[in-house]
Amino acid sequence: MFINREKELETLSEAYKDSKAQFVVVYGKRRVGKTELVKKFFKSIPHIYFLADKAPEKEQLRMLSEKVGLLYKDDFLLSRGFGNWYEFFTYIKDKDRVVLAIDEFPYLIEANRAVPSIFQKGWDEGLKDSGIFLILLGSSIGMMETDVLDYKSPLFGRRTGQLLIEPLSFWHAKKFFPRMSDEDFMFIYSVLGGTPAYLLQFDPSSDLWSNIRKKIFARDAYLFSEPEFILKEELREPRNYFSIIRAVSMGKSRASEIINETGFEKNIVGKYLSVLTDLRIVKREVPVTEKSYEKSKKGIYILNDNYFRFWFKYVFPNKSFIEEGDTDYVIRKKIIPDLDIFVSQTYEEVCRSNVRRGLLKDKKFNRVGRWWTKDTEIDVVGINEDVNSIIFGEAKWSLKPVGINILEELRAKAEKVQWGDSRTSKYFALFSRKGFTADLIKIAAKEKVLLFKGVEGNLV
Repeated sequence: MFINREKELETLSEAYKDSKAQFVVVYGKRRVGKTELVKKFFKSIPHIYFLADKAPEKEQLRMLSEKVGLLYKDDFLLSRGFGNWYEFFTYIKDKDRVVLAIDEFPYLIEANRAVPSIFQKGWDEGLKDSGIFLILLGSSIGMMETDVLDYKSPLFGRRTGQLLIEPLSFWHAKKFFPRMSDEDFMFIYSVLGGTPAYLLQFDPSSDLWSNIRKKIFARDAYLFSEPEFILKEELREPRNYFSIIRAVSMGKSRASEIINETGFEKNIVGKYLSVLTDLRIVKREVPVTEKSYEKSKKGIYILNDNYFRFWFKYVFPNKSFIEEGDTDYVIRKKIIPDLDIFVSQTYEEVCRSNVRRGLLKDKKFNRVGRWWTKDTEIDVVGINEDVNSIIFGEAKWSLKPVGINILEELRAKAEKVQWGDSRTSKYFALFSRKGFTADLIKIAAKEKVLLFKGVEGNLV
């Protein structure tokens, strides 16, 4: 199933129409759909697709030679192969327009740290004047940014385009479960997030608990050890990173709290958090009103991947129960009592996403996020510096209709936000899973407070 990615496909297709040589970098976290995107693009185009691995460089060249030899029916190349990368570049530069997609390019760099310099020379001395459409793909975001995209990289300035492939949004991910209600899918999305490979694991005809039992809690299930596999694949000291991620999953969001929970030294925690941020497993957030993201001292850390959040909260600490087959106990005692609180965090982010994508059609906001102090938090804050406006919103994943007290609390918290001036236009919005009381609806109509019901955000 191929869902969304229309803009990315259009970008690649438009670049292909240009007869000039193209050098496109496609990167993003594992399982996010990079390879499927590129395969969809070159499906009916002459291409060479090469998946790099951890084999020695000589063996990688031999496998690539076979791919090239088969495309061009070159028996000599099939039997002999390329002796080095320069032989390959010389051979391919004289061919007609062809797509060359090298997947997991960081593995080539691990086999030979000079590969970025070698590819830079190959591009400058031949490929840039050929009909090549070169695509370098990579799941190691840190390495792709450092060794391919960074200004210090030998390849800097050579690329003609780049695509960072992000996980699917709630609304695009929902297309994997077209017959499911938005509210029911919120639980699925809270568990799996927007990673296509994870969404494909769940059976749309089964309920949440059946899927969790069969697709996560089963020892031979793809998802059972997925976070462990990724961390072991990406990191040299996965055990220490486990401790960091576990602390963040428990709500230890500040560096000082993570240090206290893990017992690691400050510089070690800083290093680990930086790596996990590069991998898009953890992200650092600051209040949306902060002027400088980097300099802000109010930064906190949260898990940036829903499945990692679910796995480290419910699977990792309960593995002994799960491996003994006592999955009902984990579901009944560990997950169900806490589930609505867990899902509420995802609902808040979906509400913020709805504001970003233009839910308020006549009101646009440049930045949308959260705002907090030590004792106060506002779920949704949107800022538009161009027109000097700000919106404050509260999202409630509650089974009860939201009442007037929530609006009053939101207004009191908004008074503490220091942004704008006396001319700033201020708006208020409430988002509710189950709607609003009659009294609140009356007041909201008089005071122009925006009320959005349900996951889809229908304006009341």
